[in-house]
Amino acid sequence: MAETEQYRVPCVYPCSKVNKVIQVEVPGSKSITNRALLLATLAEGTSVLRGALFSDDSRHFLSCVQELGFAAEAEEEEKIVTVTGLGGKVPKKEASIYVGSAGTAARFLSAYLGVSHGIYHLDASPQMRRRPMAPLLTVLEELGCQVRCEKEEGHFPFTLTSNGFQAAKMTVDIGDSSQFLSALLIASALAEEDVSLRVVGSHGMAYIRMTEKMMEQFGVRAERMPLAGQEAERMPLAGQEAERIPLAGQKAECTVCYRIQGGQRYRAREYQIEPDVSAACYFYAMAPLLGISVKVRHVHFDSLQGDVEFLRILERMGCQVREEAEGIRVSGRDGGSFQGIEADMSACSDQAITLAALAPFGDSPTTITGIGHIRLQESDRMLAIVTELKRLGIRCEMGTDFIRIYPGEPTGGLVETYEDHRMAMGFSLIGLRAEGIAIKDPACCRKTFETYFQVLEEVAGQLR
Repeated sequence: MAETEQYRVPCVYPCSKVNKVIQVEVPGSKSITNRALLLATLAEGTSVLRGALFSDDSRHFLSCVQELGFAAEAEEEEKIVTVTGLGGKVPKKEASIYVGSAGTAARFLSAYLGVSHGIYHLDASPQMRRRPMAPLLTVLEELGCQVRCEKEEGHFPFTLTSNGFQAAKMTVDIGDSSQFLSALLIASALAEEDVSLRVVGSHGMAYIRMTEKMMEQFGVRAERMPLAGQEAERMPLAGQEAERIPLAGQKAECTVCYRIQGGQRYRAREYQIEPDVSAACYFYAMAPLLGISVKVRHVHFDSLQGDVEFLRILERMGCQVREEAEGIRVSGRDGGSFQGIEADMSACSDQAITLAALAPFGDSPTTITGIGHIRLQESDRMLAIVTELKRLGIRCEMGTDFIRIYPGEPTGGLVETYEDHRMAMGFSLIGLRAEGIAIKDPACCRKTFETYFQVLEEVAGQLR
């Protein structure tokens, strides 16, 4: 199925088995897998990562680690990766690596190599070549790395000639991606002296909190420092999302400042990777859409992943959400009725496409805000959402930072996915309730969840 040019989604609405609880198991988290891979290479000794995701992105990351000379072995059936780190040293002083379309590999490895010692040539897929790298590369240059972009400035491919940390203070703008900050936080442990890291912008702070927690789990602490004056007012409280990045024309201010104490070292360990909550959300979204109950095994509210906030959005739409021993259970209303809402999705923007796919079936308009930055992800996701909904006959509007979607009956049609796995998975939900929906290029899901459509078929079979 994954090799076909399109996938016809089985319409299962109305469901004949609404009283049955659909139970699903999803792969390991991509975000956690790739962070754990990097942290394991930075640690001294051998780490064993269990429950790892095996997808295009994680395989590219693992391949890069091996190309740099690290001893790293994968047991895909057992979902285990074993990595032997060298305490922050890169085995090869010169290497060429290809990160594919993996944003985490692109940003995390660039930061690591940029503050190491050696000459490193990095390239990426055409999709990743279009995505921004300039904010990170600018910081690396300020730290003493020589950066030579071979085509477009601020984009792949480029060569890094690195000389370790030559400065102890840096400022990074995360308006385009929070991965720039995560990358620099993790790499800062390589400095011998204390490092001060100021941050401009604040979207994606849920992923930053994940990075902070995982650094601590591997033995290194990044301390958030108090800010003075007006900056202090913008500092997010624990558990809260910071104010979003300013819109075009507005002045960006420092939102967070970190201190990373010099001389800290990552420690090798055994590490259990959580299930991918981003993947789980596609199945949880079936609860309001079809009026069923869905439980994803081993997903809990204490997850490191920010997308667990999407379940609170489903709750606002009328779902019942209950944590059970085996995992969180979400139950929709009989008949698949739910209310449209306004939702700031800056804390879980990967699910903007998921909510957009549900929105046509709501009883009132849905407005999704806080998502201006998703224009710069695997595709221009804001434009993709609006284009494909309109293609299916759904009225919607788009602003700089929001999309508003009105209730309607989607017509059949072929959904263009723009080489974007989240467009493929998210818009497949529409076809479960509307006849005649097909997904173009379903194989793009290999980026994070290569068996998604197989699991979808299994779920549909239980509902027929």
